Amino acid sequence: MWIISTLIVGLIAGGLARLLVPGRDPMGCLMTAVLGIVGSFVGGGIAYLLGWQRGDGYFHTAGLLMSIVGAIIVLLIWRQFSRK
Repeated sequence: MWIISTLIVGLIAGGLARLLVPGRDPMGCLMTAVLGIVGSFVGGGIAYLLGWQRGDGYFHTAGLLMSIVGAIIVLLIWRQFSRK
């Protein structure tokens, strides 16, 4: 069940990140979910460094927001490295 919820949250976070950052990103649903999942790790790392992470393992709205922030950061880094 954790894998399914991770994929769903990753897809939501990645999709919202792609909507919030203007520009064209040729990636499908699977890559959008991967973007969101990697963004969740980045956002969780940022929250941990700032002391915001509670560590009880339950879903929080703040976790989704940090996942979106992390996905935006990963998307911007992806664009910098994939430029021709």
